[in-house]
Amino acid sequence: MRLLKLGIASALALSAMTSLASAADPIKVGVSLYGLKAEFMQLWAAAVQESPAVKNGKVEVTVFDGRYDPLVQQEQFATMISQKYQAIIFAPIDADAGATAVKMAHDANIPVVGTNTRANTDLLSSYVGSDDTLSGYMEAKAVLDKIGCKGNVVVIQGPIGISAQIQRSEGNDKALAECPDVKVLETKTANWSRAEAQALMENWLTRYPGQIAGVIGQNDEMALGAIEAIKSQGLNVSDFAIAGIDGITDALLSVKSGEMTSILQDARAQAMGSLDVAAKLADPSYEPQSDVWTQYPDMPFADGKSANYNVPWTPVTAENVDSLLAFRNK
Repeated sequence: MRLLKLGIASALALSAMTSLASAADPIKVGVSLYGLKAEFMQLWAAAVQESPAVKNGKVEVTVFDGRYDPLVQQEQFATMISQKYQAIIFAPIDADAGATAVKMAHDANIPVVGTNTRANTDLLSSYVGSDDTLSGYMEAKAVLDKIGCKGNVVVIQGPIGISAQIQRSEGNDKALAECPDVKVLETKTANWSRAEAQALMENWLTRYPGQIAGVIGQNDEMALGAIEAIKSQGLNVSDFAIAGIDGITDALLSVKSGEMTSILQDARAQAMGSLDVAAKLADPSYEPQSDVWTQYPDMPFADGKSANYNVPWTPVTAENVDSLLAFRNK
């Protein structure tokens, strides 16, 4: 009888130890980003790894490179589901195909937090990102104001079908509608690529010599590619009004030198905010760890229950560019 009691006591002690260990296990969060070739998503991926919750061991995060392929991202979701991730953060390359991946996770009872780009679905548990329609309007207006609402412009789009391209185009169109005397000579995608945008702009400069007054690039990489094309043809960059979006490092330097306009998209706030929301969805006892909620008081954490967290845009100006560069170089 005494041996039986000892056995029961040992089993109970082992069970208690297992429960304690389980309670101390980190929350397992997976991240599927549409692609890691360009700097913005590299900044996003680095920021999520620097989250206080990851640093202190409360959350274990794995970042997957979607390689700009919706099928790759769906395969990543299948992997995260089979490996029993507790929450997923998702920036889809394709808004429609992304909905399929979200449904896979939803059917497996895994919450999905969208970030940066959107999937066409109402099954997301939450979204942490910025208003791309607003940024498209802001960048186009900057170009149009500089050319006095007269002349010809070209528009370099992001990958067709990604939500940022769709919404930034809507914002571009809204600003262009306010300037009926402006003609759009060409609108084509360069897939967020600096090299593709350079080739595209070189072609346009040859096709429309002396006719292009403004360049609306739907991200900074493509705006910078247009600048390289202008320089390669021996033209003066100051003769063009050029704008991009994201506030990547080279764009900040280009704004500082007076070559372009940029609007900073806060990759750090999107990444750390997404992680806090995802962890709260996975474990209701989790409390937010990052400082983004005090950085942006108009974006309260709200116990992780908001359907949409709107990270504000920051126009890059001559007055704030040095401080933005200093923060980037920390």
